[in-house]
Amino acid sequence: MNTNDFKLDTLLSQTLNSRRERYTHTTSNGLNMSWPVKRVAELDGSIILGALMMIHEREDRQICGPIMPQGGIQALECMLYTIDWINSRDDILPDITIGAYVLDDCDKDTYGLEQSVDFIKGSINSLDDTYQCPDGTNPTIRQKKISGVLGAASSATSIQVANLLRLFRIPQVSFFSTSSELSNKQRFEYFLRTVPSDKSQASAMIEIVKQLNWTYVSIIYEESIYGIRAFNDLEELLEQNNICIAIKERLTKDSGVALDDAYDNIVKKLISKQNARGVIVFGSDQEVAMLMKAIKRNNATGLFTWIGSDGWSARSLVFAGNELQVEGTLSVQPSANPVPGFDEYFLSLTPKTNWRNPWFIEYWEHYFNCKWTDSTVTPYNLNYKKICTGDERMSYDNGYEPEGQLQFVSDAVLAFAYALKDMHQELCPSGYRGVCPKMRDSDGSVLLHFIKNVHFKGLANYAFNFADNGDGPARYRIIHYKQLSEGEFGWIQVGEYNDGTLALNLSEIQFHLNDLSVPSSVCSQPCEKGQVKAHIEGEKCCFHCLNCTKYQVLISDTQCIDCPDGYLPDADKITCEPIPEEYMRPDSMWSISALLFSWTGIFLTLFVIFVFIKYNDTPVVRASGRELCFVLLAGILMCYGMTFLLVQKPSNFLCGTQKAGIGFCFSVVYSAILTKTNRISRIFKAGKQSARRPGLISPKSQLLICGGLSIIQIFIVVIWLAFSPPRAIHFYPTREDNQLVCEASINAGYFVAFLYPIFLIVVCTVYAVLTRKIPEAFNESKYIGFTMYTTCIIWLAFIPIYFTSSQSNHIALNLTTMSVSISLSATVTLLCLFTPKIYIIILHPEKNVRQSMMPYNKYGTLKNNTPMTATATLATTSSIRVESATQSDEYEMTDKLRPVNNFIGGGVVNSKVSVGTQTNGNGCLGSTNIELVINNWDNKDIQL
Repeated sequence: MNTNDFKLDTLLSQTLNSRRERYTHTTSNGLNMSWPVKRVAELDGSIILGALMMIHEREDRQICGPIMPQGGIQALECMLYTIDWINSRDDILPDITIGAYVLDDCDKDTYGLEQSVDFIKGSINSLDDTYQCPDGTNPTIRQKKISGVLGAASSATSIQVANLLRLFRIPQVSFFSTSSELSNKQRFEYFLRTVPSDKSQASAMIEIVKQLNWTYVSIIYEESIYGIRAFNDLEELLEQNNICIAIKERLTKDSGVALDDAYDNIVKKLISKQNARGVIVFGSDQEVAMLMKAIKRNNATGLFTWIGSDGWSARSLVFAGNELQVEGTLSVQPSANPVPGFDEYFLSLTPKTNWRNPWFIEYWEHYFNCKWTDSTVTPYNLNYKKICTGDERMSYDNGYEPEGQLQFVSDAVLAFAYALKDMHQELCPSGYRGVCPKMRDSDGSVLLHFIKNVHFKGLANYAFNFADNGDGPARYRIIHYKQLSEGEFGWIQVGEYNDGTLALNLSEIQFHLNDLSVPSSVCSQPCEKGQVKAHIEGEKCCFHCLNCTKYQVLISDTQCIDCPDGYLPDADKITCEPIPEEYMRPDSMWSISALLFSWTGIFLTLFVIFVFIKYNDTPVVRASGRELCFVLLAGILMCYGMTFLLVQKPSNFLCGTQKAGIGFCFSVVYSAILTKTNRISRIFKAGKQSARRPGLISPKSQLLICGGLSIIQIFIVVIWLAFSPPRAIHFYPTREDNQLVCEASINAGYFVAFLYPIFLIVVCTVYAVLTRKIPEAFNESKYIGFTMYTTCIIWLAFIPIYFTSSQSNHIALNLTTMSVSISLSATVTLLCLFTPKIYIIILHPEKNVRQSMMPYNKYGTLKNNTPMTATATLATTSSIRVESATQSDEYEMTDKLRPVNNFIGGGVVNSKVSVGTQTNGNGCLGSTNIELVINNWDNKDIQL
């Protein structure tokens, strides 16, 4: 034997003995009592499995507390029951039996670590079999080698033990330790478990909270590695799901047992946040039982609904005597089926028959409140007066409560068994029975490999295999503690959680008797549609609800933003919806009215054009300056045509056409009128000054002048379009408008197009004033003047109306005003200038001849019947009828004839005199007609 190993073994034994000495004390009645008494449950076998069981509860004032019936004694017996089942089957481990070496950790990590030293003694003793004792003899093996360890139950103890067993490569499989910290394979390489990690349990709890629509909960967790790690997982998941924590408090555990005041303070803090009706409790049954008693002491029964962890749910230690306080609890437990046959096996045990469980007598005393003869004195059996006979029988009627998660204990034992089976098949020769040398000489790393890869169906008929990180399958059942009837309580299953999916039957949940409503656990009620949360300082889930403004939408729970121009919030104020485009539509009443006016004007204009073409060579048409008349009529047609452009849906092209067309049509009209008035003015002005003929009065010259005046407008429009390209834009005069308009219509840009036409109108009006005294025989100037005066009135009225409609942002009114004003200007020109001519041509065709233009007396004869020369006639006649342009009225000229005399005296050429006779009304020969035809300078006949 290795001397160093021998010394280490001796040292460990001395340490444990010294600790036992410290636990020895004298009771009040003078009895010497050693507590706790170290006991070992041993079961012989070919391969020995160690186990750390939570046989006793944790106690602060002493190492171990009272016996733990469910998680302790029942778990140990389930382990032994499963070993018996394995050893009874020859198809799993042929000629190989599994033995056990079971120790009690009293639910304390430090004490459990001390106990686990026994598990490594065999490994230390078997490091090298070649060592001998100093006297030369072979050493006696006092401790068998432990191939693997089951447990511990507590995560805190498992962490401590795993660090020790890892050094000696001893695989460890826990059945109740759920801390997510143990999933770290860098630290706990040799640790596995048949239960899922608390991270999965925390996820299941959060899913329950979400289904209950809770957003504000409290968390109570035990002060242990198990509780703290679970709280960290919960806090992270709650944050991810926007669920706030109202109160977070620790239940004292590792640092001792808390007094009642500590629990009372926790309850008072919970009461201070009554909006947080939901409370997640992550702890062990002993601490949660104390919490429930504090709830009863502080009259807080029914105020809270508990979400419980697997460490305390369905444990009689918690709900026995605290039924009303626990009522309504929803708890998460790893899915486990009852182990078939175990209840019958356990209920059949008695101290007389159960010789291999050294703690069973103590359990029996606790169960029946009696003292077994010659049993070890403990702090908990001193006051038992009744003597146990061993003939008592456990049953459901007298308090037996089966542990619901014993499947995980059984699966842990089976994991070793099936791993050993695979290891035997891999390392031992085919058909070999018993433990072969290769199998005996292999270390724990080989067994660990086979454990990680086991697949089997356990006694509870569940298929089992370890996850990649060594955890058990993430399968949970959701159980609910409710009042089945008045005064009768029970745990029922209401749902399942499998690999991230929760199935919860809410119809089976009853938080209080005859009350199916779900308690609310929110700090503030949800805001209504269109309201934003204004958080209270320091409270993430507590807020006031404020309304977003009329034109805002919610982009988050805490922020509103304005919709962009052209958009309005929907009814829920979630999204911005586009406002329908508003523009002038041809089918609107406004457009129809303007179009009817324009169509009427177009028909009238076309009628005038038709008449002028038909009577093109008649004196009235010829004397009207027909070339300019056709130009003028074309301009009028363009004015009416602008209405069709103004009532269409705006586009860039259409806006450009409007900008160019509005000014150009007016330029054509008023350029033609200006050319007419200028010609008349120049003729009579020249006649007063000399007999020389004025220049540029021929038809061709007049067309050139008119065209030149119109080209100026084209030049202005080209420059304007170059510097301000036409655009159809969306205009938002108010937040509720989305008008599609031409840009020029909203910034008075159209008045750039009107500048030059306005100038032409002003000049035409000035000429109309200057020619107002021209002889009435040349009275087209009178009609031009009337046209220009009326046009000025129209335009003076149009400007304020247009700007007023622009300010009102009424597109239809604005464009209709412009359209009607343009059409009205064209109509005034059409009616004033062409109605007299059409009147003569259509209604009085007898006047549309040369003879109708000669002066007659009241008897139908010429006023002068005496033949004379043209010069004498013009010099002496007191009244002569002169037709110029559209002259049709008879006017007796006296001294107003001078301009014509000057024209003739000035050398009018190609004059002719014709003499004829005229019969009277009776067919008799009357006076002689003298006709003087002076060929006018513009080739128009002026008849005298």
